[in-house]
Amino acid sequence: MEVIKVFKECNALLEGHFILSSGLHSNKYLQCAKVLQYPDIASIIGEEIAENFSTTQVDLIVGPAMGGVIIAQEVGRALSTRTIFSERESGKMTFRRGFEVKPGEKAIVVEDVITTGGSAKEVAEMLKARGVEVIAVASIIDRSNGTADFGVPFHSLAKVEVETYKPEECPMCKEGDEAVKPGSRGLK
Repeated sequence: MEVIKVFKECNALLEGHFILSSGLHSNKYLQCAKVLQYPDIASIIGEEIAENFSTTQVDLIVGPAMGGVIIAQEVGRALSTRTIFSERESGKMTFRRGFEVKPGEKAIVVEDVITTGGSAKEVAEMLKARGVEVIAVASIIDRSNGTADFGVPFHSLAKVEVETYKPEECPMCKEGDEAVKPGSRGLK
């Protein structure tokens, strides 16, 4: 599957002035929810990510809420592996809803889009603190421009170079363009 082509067909590659979850600003935004709303497409994307781990022992797939929930579930389905998600509580990633992990389990953190990798790193650290071995991180899109480093293998289906700016250096802000935050954390 040509992932970027699918994003364009689903009107999920947006142009404008956006505030990313990382706090950085960008003139492009990948709205994975617009792609993953179609179960047949989500299933194919999940299967393609899972192919990277078809010969690997995996006990657990973990997706950070919100962006990682659907795609983690699809990767878990493709690997026939238990899948859970983490959520932010008081600004910190944690497990709720009775989700539990066991020391010694081997986990993959699955995210929709990686920009700085902050959420995936936070989930990985939380898992390691609980004795879980994080064996990889995976995403649909890598827009980190090669800067995301998790200390474990990282697989993505597509790399997208997107210019990002610190708010104080953003040329769109300097021109007076209003920024919007379309991601899962909403407007602040």
